[in-house]
Amino acid sequence: MTDLFTIPTPRRGFLGSVAAAAFGAAMGGAVPGAVDAETPGRAADPKLEAWFGKLNGKHRILFDASAVNGGMPAVWPRVYLNSMQATYPGETCSAMVICRHEGLPLALGDAVWSKYKLGEMFDVKVNNAPATANPYITITNLPLPGLGVGELLKSGVLFGACDVALTVYSAGAASKMGMDPAAAKAEWVAGLIPGVQVVPSGVMAVGRGQEFGAQYCFAG
Repeated sequence: MTDLFTIPTPRRGFLGSVAAAAFGAAMGGAVPGAVDAETPGRAADPKLEAWFGKLNGKHRILFDASAVNGGMPAVWPRVYLNSMQATYPGETCSAMVICRHEGLPLALGDAVWSKYKLGEMFDVKVNNAPATANPYITITNLPLPGLGVGELLKSGVLFGACDVALTVYSAGAASKMGMDPAAAKAEWVAGLIPGVQVVPSGVMAVGRGQEFGAQYCFAG
């Protein structure tokens, strides 16, 4: 994949420095372990905690979408739910997908894909050309109904989008386009597919979901 921001600084070093600054700002200098995770009432954001609480039922799974992976993070939850319900009829199950790092564009709507050229940024192609809209909101080229982020959200699958990734990638796009980073990020957050939950960081959400009893699965 080509350098996302087309700048001479090595991509890993650039992303690392921006991510560190963004994470520090987002966390407000919080010290790891400063909040007792075993005391739910002390959660900084009760609404976020309630969202994690939607992971319920006897069977729970968390898909870690750290890359687009050809749209498979928008396929596997349906496969899991269908096969689990068929194998264990009458038993409840739930699924969560965390879109982090290069999996972030899965959670973004067509307007952001078009304006910020996410097909080019994340090397996602349709008919050998960079995608100008999110091709994974609805997936119809497989013999299985209910595929795609939008369809899965309607069926109760939980999707989270990493706030650190939103900060880093929108800032990179803003730099390339001569925009204010804060304005760009605001557009990205507003342009999330309806129903997607912003989480403080993808890695935090992957860990927290497992604390709510979900089994980990790499969404590749």
